[in-house]
Amino acid sequence: MKHIYLLLILVLSFTKLPGQHLENDKELIGPAKGSVLIVGGAMKSESIINRFIELAGGKDAVIVVIPTASGGENYDENSSLAGRLRDLGATNVTVLHTTDRKVADSDAFVKPLIDADAVWFGGGRQWRLVDSYKNTKTELMFQKILKRGGVIGGSSAGATILGSYLARGDTKNNQIMMGDHEEGFGYLKNVAIDQHVLARNRQFDMFDILKNRPELLGIGLDENTAIVVNRNQFEVIGESYVLVYDGGFWSREGTDLKNLPEKTNLFYFLREGDKYDLLNRNVKE
Repeated sequence: MKHIYLLLILVLSFTKLPGQHLENDKELIGPAKGSVLIVGGAMKSESIINRFIELAGGKDAVIVVIPTASGGENYDENSSLAGRLRDLGATNVTVLHTTDRKVADSDAFVKPLIDADAVWFGGGRQWRLVDSYKNTKTELMFQKILKRGGVIGGSSAGATILGSYLARGDTKNNQIMMGDHEEGFGYLKNVAIDQHVLARNRQFDMFDILKNRPELLGIGLDENTAIVVNRNQFEVIGESYVLVYDGGFWSREGTDLKNLPEKTNLFYFLREGDKYDLLNRNVKE
């Protein structure tokens, strides 16, 4: 009888009940471990930076800042977010940069990342990050930070690079949504990320991608606004809005009386405190 009881427990533990979704790592959109913090640019809020420090493990965490997207040749120790991190009490911040893929693929260059708790990608043009680090030891070390339970964050170009599809990745200009670079670092799978969305009236640009890649989830972030991603959920923080392009629609006041456009033209807004299920593509209410 005891054996039958134990067998029943095992069966129930692996049986999907009605309305229940059993999540496994193959179904994850976000990271299996650690967190991803994505900012829509023009980050003024100290609260967002403090959240990044907190996710890294506190003010003594080892943080590496990557300013490469901005296109400079050399950077000082306060470049990109590094100076502001120090101003807010972070004690172990390193700026790391190269445009030479051979350097990025060397053991010497990746040493600051070996024990890093966090990495931050600054703004500029996201394709520069691809050209410098994609498929190198440096990119592998970025991935290991998440596997250790750390945090990867970025703002503007540093936000877009975190998705699997690289929006605005053309080397000619930043207005071409599907350009000569289309693959990001993929810390969010099957996702395209845009930034500065409302401040620059970019709210309709995502459709240029989705009409060709309808399987993707589109996420657009306005300035000084972020999402914190853990596994299959994100939470909105900051002062403005996040736009979601999932083929559906959501409103706090319901949708029954709304006259909506076609599914292929839909998007909706989330604000601070709202949570979203990346796997099932719906707002968590």
